[in-house]
Amino acid sequence: MDYFAGLTLKNSIKDIIDVLIVSYIIYRVIIMVRGTRAVQLLKGIFLLVLTWAISTWLNLYTLKWLMNEMFTLGVLSVLIIFQPELRRALEQLGRGKLFSRSTPEEQDVSHQINEVIKSVNYLARRKIGALIVFERTTGLNDYIESGIKMESKLSSELLSNVFVPNTPLHDGAVILRGSVIMAAGCYLPLSENPFISKELGTRHRAAIGVTEVCDAISVTVSEETGQVSLAINGQIVRDIKEESLISKLFEELRPQFKSKSTDWAFWKRKGGNNHG
Repeated sequence: MDYFAGLTLKNSIKDIIDVLIVSYIIYRVIIMVRGTRAVQLLKGIFLLVLTWAISTWLNLYTLKWLMNEMFTLGVLSVLIIFQPELRRALEQLGRGKLFSRSTPEEQDVSHQINEVIKSVNYLARRKIGALIVFERTTGLNDYIESGIKMESKLSSELLSNVFVPNTPLHDGAVILRGSVIMAAGCYLPLSENPFISKELGTRHRAAIGVTEVCDAISVTVSEETGQVSLAINGQIVRDIKEESLISKLFEELRPQFKSKSTDWAFWKRKGGNNHG
């Protein structure tokens, strides 16, 4: 009550401006980390804080001591864990882009899919091996940094040229972020699923592996058969037809039109867990 008793118009305006500035900064930080693995790390930190609060409330001395010891190194851990995000934020701040407006919804999904399909058809006819990864909610910055950064506007000609045999970038994956080719020659985690067909080589195992650890989508062209495969959520459909590929990509990359009821029907029609 003492605070409100001594409140003046000037102080009220100042406090409102203060709250608005802090709120906007928090909002921009959320926009910045959205689409990166930092979101999952923040959830983990929130659970640790919740555990600490419960242990304090219930006087669970051992658990509370353990939480206190973990928080002692908390600041250093945050700096280490969020190093890529902090570096990106400082880079954007230096370029004046931290407060710019940019959302994934502004990307042209139709252009993205059309260019990829044209490239995949070209590569499949010539039996040129390829691995193309679509980034979605979970950021793929770690894998992007393992390859050669391109940050080029997506085109079927450029995408096809990347996978031409005996060129510097052909070995590895291309990662797309919207209608931008972020990097080529990227290294991806290999799936360790023991039920994957022995016929599938490293390229297909990488295509499945990246979809097991995040929500990315991968499209693979086999250099032995020219067959096109689609991997989502650790499942792969081999020799998928162009119409089905286009339909599924549109469904997954345009979430506002996504119907969860069609997922089971799609995988059942394609053979369920078609790892073989």
